[in-house]
Amino acid sequence: MNVIRTTRLAIAATGAALLTACSAESGGKAAPTLQPVPAVSHTGSPAVESTGKAAAPDFAAPETVATGIGVPWGLAFLPDGSALVSERDSGRVLQVKPGGEPREVYTVPGVDAGGEGGLLGLAVHEDWVYAYFTGERDNRIVRFTLENPQPQVIFEGITKGGRHNGGRIAFGPDGMLYVGTGDASEEPRSQDRDDPSGKILRLTPEGDPAPGNPWEGSPVWTLGHRNVQGLAWDDQGRMYGIEFGQSTWDEMNVIEKGKNYGWPEVEGRGGKSGFADPIVQWTTDEASPSGAAVAGDTLYVAALRGERLWTVPLGGGSTRAELTGKYGRLRTVAVAPDGSLWVTTSNTDGRGDQRDGDDRILRFPAR
Repeated sequence: MNVIRTTRLAIAATGAALLTACSAESGGKAAPTLQPVPAVSHTGSPAVESTGKAAAPDFAAPETVATGIGVPWGLAFLPDGSALVSERDSGRVLQVKPGGEPREVYTVPGVDAGGEGGLLGLAVHEDWVYAYFTGERDNRIVRFTLENPQPQVIFEGITKGGRHNGGRIAFGPDGMLYVGTGDASEEPRSQDRDDPSGKILRLTPEGDPAPGNPWEGSPVWTLGHRNVQGLAWDDQGRMYGIEFGQSTWDEMNVIEKGKNYGWPEVEGRGGKSGFADPIVQWTTDEASPSGAAVAGDTLYVAALRGERLWTVPLGGGSTRAELTGKYGRLRTVAVAPDGSLWVTTSNTDGRGDQRDGDDRILRFPAR
């Protein structure tokens, strides 16, 4: 296994135009306002991976990839275009592809499902599959190969709770593993720089604190988060983090090295010195956002309580809600290698209204 040479993702805040939005699909309310999106520069970092597909997904042409999945959570694509999907409560990893039946490829040992915990995020990097899960004592990350699925623990000690376990993991354009964690309903953890909970972490593929992190020897990339469940990058290398608010505002943030995003001192935009404000905020009844993905110049955000897919244009235009109420709670959204958009439902998680065939994985082809 070749070790990726680490490069620093340098983010320089420069203004872009202020975008405003309104949506006919947001319950009669004005849609969120998109605040200026910072630009970024790279210092020797590799080019951001792209599907080469900038076309918007065709929401009028849905394809059901799989049904009968038990609380799907993580979704990561393999080189052949099939996807690995995690079942939160069973601990199973399934391989799914259009036109085929889901196939169990592994069951992660030690998963302690309960509340919002269980087998959560998945990521694929080179020959390795990475999984974030709730164990008996903590939340942790393991990696394994499909050819020899013997899990290696690469990071542990993330506080577990009945709620707010975070769980989204993704490799960034710099080849490092980014991890969204929750505060486990213990708010002070988010502001404790020595605690991995309520943070976005940046790790090497082996699970060590990545070189170039803001605090030497620390895995912490940013702090002051409540419950991060969405991570995505655009084609300029800007990183976006999606997180649940408490009772007022859910957030979409531009994630910048070493910044403090305010929780529990601030929820939503507070304009408070020392804390970064979100560029989009939603009321909690229209979002409760989870997964996120960028296709072309649009960020897609899956909403649980809001039962819709938010589309946020990063290059100008209006935010818009798609699929409102059509499939129920939406957990994860991802762009496939062919440019199509995949979305998972979460109606069997104890909080949704289960429909015939739930939970399901949907595919929307690029137009």
